[in-house]
Amino acid sequence: MPTYNYKCLSCDKAFTVFQQMSEKPISNCKFCKSNNIEKMISAGSGLIFRGSGFYLTDYKQGSKKNKKTKIDKE
Repeated sequence: MPTYNYKCLSCDKAFTVFQQMSEKPISNCKFCKSNNIEKMISAGSGLIFRGSGFYLTDYKQGSKKNKKTKIDKE
Protein backbone atom coordinates (compact mmCIF):
# COMPACT_ATOMS: atom_id res chain seq x y z
CA MET A 1 0.00 0.00 0.00
CA PRO A 2 1.37 3.46 -0.81
CA THR A 3 2.71 5.63 1.98
CA TYR A 4 1.79 9.31 2.03
CA ASN A 5 3.48 11.96 4.16
CA TYR A 6 1.50 14.95 5.37
CA LYS A 7 2.45 18.09 7.26
CA CYS A 8 0.08 20.16 9.36
CA LEU A 9 0.53 23.88 8.81
CA SER A 10 -1.22 24.68 12.10
CA CYS A 11 0.73 22.56 14.60
CA ASP A 12 3.80 22.04 12.33
CA LYS A 13 3.83 18.24 12.85
CA ALA A 14 4.46 15.71 10.11
CA PHE A 15 2.84 12.28 9.93
CA THR A 16 2.61 9.28 7.64
CA VAL A 17 -0.55 7.58 6.41
CA PHE A 18 -0.89 4.25 4.57
CA GLN A 19 -3.67 4.57 2.01
CA GLN A 20 -4.84 2.89 -1.14
CA MET A 21 -4.46 4.96 -4.28
CA SER A 22 -8.22 4.93 -4.76
CA GLU A 23 -8.89 6.52 -1.34
CA LYS A 24 -9.46 10.25 -1.00
CA PRO A 25 -6.58 12.20 0.61
CA ILE A 26 -7.06 12.87 4.31
CA SER A 27 -8.30 16.33 5.22
CA ASN A 28 -7.60 16.62 8.97
CA CYS A 29 -4.43 16.55 11.04
CA LYS A 30 -4.30 13.45 13.24
CA PHE A 31 -2.79 15.51 16.11
CA CYS A 32 -4.73 18.78 16.27
CA LYS A 33 -7.64 17.92 13.92
CA SER A 34 -6.99 21.07 11.85
CA ASN A 35 -7.89 20.95 8.16
CA ASN A 36 -4.81 23.00 7.25
CA ILE A 37 -2.58 20.15 6.00
CA GLU A 38 -0.56 19.55 2.87
CA LYS A 39 0.75 16.41 1.22
CA MET A 40 4.53 16.31 1.14
CA ILE A 41 6.48 14.93 -1.81
CA SER A 42 8.80 12.06 -0.93
CA ALA A 43 11.51 10.22 -2.82
CA GLY A 44 9.98 6.78 -2.37
CA SER A 45 11.49 3.60 -1.07
CA GLY A 46 13.41 2.32 -4.06
CA LEU A 47 13.82 -1.29 -5.09
CA ILE A 48 14.19 -4.02 -2.49
CA PHE A 49 15.24 -7.58 -3.34
CA ARG A 50 13.95 -10.28 -1.01
CA GLY A 51 14.58 -13.96 -0.90
CA SER A 52 17.54 -16.02 -1.95
CA GLY A 53 18.92 -16.37 -5.42
CA PHE A 54 18.52 -12.94 -6.99
CA TYR A 55 22.23 -12.22 -6.64
CA LEU A 56 23.08 -15.49 -8.38
CA THR A 57 20.91 -14.99 -11.42
CA ASP A 58 20.41 -11.25 -11.90
CA TYR A 59 23.98 -10.01 -12.09
CA LYS A 60 26.33 -10.09 -15.04
CA GLN A 61 28.81 -12.94 -15.22
CA GLY A 62 32.39 -12.34 -14.09
CA SER A 63 34.73 -10.30 -16.21
CA LYS A 64 36.33 -12.00 -19.21
CA LYS A 65 39.55 -10.06 -18.59
CA ASN A 66 40.47 -12.53 -15.88
CA LYS A 67 40.59 -15.42 -18.36
CA LYS A 68 44.00 -15.78 -19.97
CA THR A 69 44.18 -16.61 -23.64
CA LYS A 70 47.05 -18.34 -25.30
CA ILE A 71 48.49 -16.54 -28.31
CA ASP A 72 50.34 -18.66 -30.87
CA LYS A 73 53.52 -17.09 -32.21
CA GLU A 74 54.67 -18.05 -35.65
